[in-house]
Amino acid sequence: MNYPGIGLQVPQILLPEKGKDMHHWAVIACDQYSSDEDYWQRLAVETAGVPSTLRLVFPEVYLEAPDGASRIREINQTMEHYLASGVLIEQPAGFILVDRKTSEVESRKGLMVALDLEQYDYNKGATSLIRATEGTILDRLPPRIKVRENAPIELPHIMVLIDDPNRTVIEPLFNTHPEPLYDFELIANGGHIKGYRIDQPAQIEQVVEALTHLADPQSYRSRYQVESEVMLYAMGDGNHSFATAKAIWENLKAQATDQQEIMTHPARYALVELVNLHDPGLEFEAIHRVLFNINPAHLLQEMELWFNGHGEQFTYTPCQTLAAAQALAEAAHEGQGFCCILAGRFGYCHLKAPQLSLDVASLQTFLDDYLTNQPPTRIDYIHGEEAVSCLGKHANNAGFYLPAISKDNFFRTIIIDGALPRKTFSMGEADEKRFYLECRRIR
Repeated sequence: MNYPGIGLQVPQILLPEKGKDMHHWAVIACDQYSSDEDYWQRLAVETAGVPSTLRLVFPEVYLEAPDGASRIREINQTMEHYLASGVLIEQPAGFILVDRKTSEVESRKGLMVALDLEQYDYNKGATSLIRATEGTILDRLPPRIKVRENAPIELPHIMVLIDDPNRTVIEPLFNTHPEPLYDFELIANGGHIKGYRIDQPAQIEQVVEALTHLADPQSYRSRYQVESEVMLYAMGDGNHSFATAKAIWENLKAQATDQQEIMTHPARYALVELVNLHDPGLEFEAIHRVLFNINPAHLLQEMELWFNGHGEQFTYTPCQTLAAAQALAEAAHEGQGFCCILAGRFGYCHLKAPQLSLDVASLQTFLDDYLTNQPPTRIDYIHGEEAVSCLGKHANNAGFYLPAISKDNFFRTIIIDGALPRKTFSMGEADEKRFYLECRRIR
């Protein structure tokens, strides 16, 4: 069942046959622990000898390894084996309602659906129904395309956001007495997850009606005070995985001899978990910036020249402590500001007339330009103020403390400014990221 007006398909999801060991089946997103090979080696040992999604994905920690081609062949062969041997069983067409407990939150709810890649555009200035929230780095797509292009199934860690403050799409489904599908502890501190079958006509119609209401052009434009095309879905996690699916779909269309027939190909859609932006269990974490190999005085001088040159009226105030800088930020009633530490000295940077809606967007736009002209300087993206302070105290380092992005203005910011700079926000900590669990045929 397809609902083109809201870019939705009711998918036929693949799950392990009943009675299989689900604890060892599900593993975390491949782009987590990308510098911690030990984590993935421990997973390999713990899941040895049993069916596991670990053997269906390519952990990014191994992307630069010389055995990439053979690893991809093994992944595809294992997918075929799991399909042929009955490890994976195709469910009746329907959604899956998800309730995830993590070490940080008691409950985060989601809904597994398939979205139409025809209605997604990751390019700058896109006005599509489904949009990227962060800039897509095209250089990151080729290795992901190699993994997916010959795969018979997909298994997503993609989380897509809907802006549903009245909780009309996902939350009411828990009151429809859905049939339980799985209920188990996730591996490696992943928490607990429950899944429920949503395949009754009334349940599906409830979802479709609620999404259709959110996508109503008149109420949409009134709500966000814009005249632009409707954005119903915004990428949360897995932006580059979704972009990879889009790239492969476009390649399939370009190679097809029958353009009408290709439009029914299963690769036109991608399986994702929808999450309500207003779910109490969804937390946006701030991502701070640290620069290495800089001259603090030169950095400040360049910031002043750059921002003033763009008419944004930059001022810098030195502070004795981080708390003092944060007090200045809280007291500011106009413009934007962010606290910093330059070689151990705290300060507050203020922009009186910013051109972009978010502090992080304003800062990152400058940093992108600055780093282009400063080859020795490198940047890292850091979670936690304490780590920024520790790194920023060194003589040739600088740290910038950034606020967590507001949920209330998130969609409107994307609508007006377009995709945000990379590493603008994080949806929770590493162990809270989506685990691979549900699958779907794409060939």
